[in-house]
Amino acid sequence: MKKLLPSICLICVMSMSAHAQKVGEVDTVFKLLGPDHKIVVEAYDDPKVKGVSCYVARARTGGIKGAIGLAEDKADASIACRQVGPISFNGPMKQQEEVFTERLSILFKRLRVVRMVDPARNVLIYLSYSDKLIEGSPKNSVTVVPVDKATAIPIK
Repeated sequence: MKKLLPSICLICVMSMSAHAQKVGEVDTVFKLLGPDHKIVVEAYDDPKVKGVSCYVARARTGGIKGAIGLAEDKADASIACRQVGPISFNGPMKQQEEVFTERLSILFKRLRVVRMVDPARNVLIYLSYSDKLIEGSPKNSVTVVPVDKATAIPIK
């Protein structure tokens, strides 16, 4: 059982991340061996807010390390979240909650997207940043989705 515990933990952590839909990519640096360095744009639907999608653009390291999954991607990421349909909520929202997470290195670095609620302005705020086990990065990006005043955001 002790030998299975790390594998079970890894599967649980991986299943918590939202599934991204790749929208597109552009090459930024040619690599003779392995894939080129890229900027990738991915779409994430907020699992608790119907009608809101977030688009994250981030660097993806290529080369041989990138091809075999050992490269550490840069902390740079940009986010834009938009209303893409009627907004509805799957129950009360936490004031602040992690919505998406994605691995940027084999073990210790992750891209995170946190949703915050500003009830005074009736908006949803999405913040993207990266963290590392020892030291994260202050680089971040923020976007706001206004919710119609007729639709109150339910808060826990």
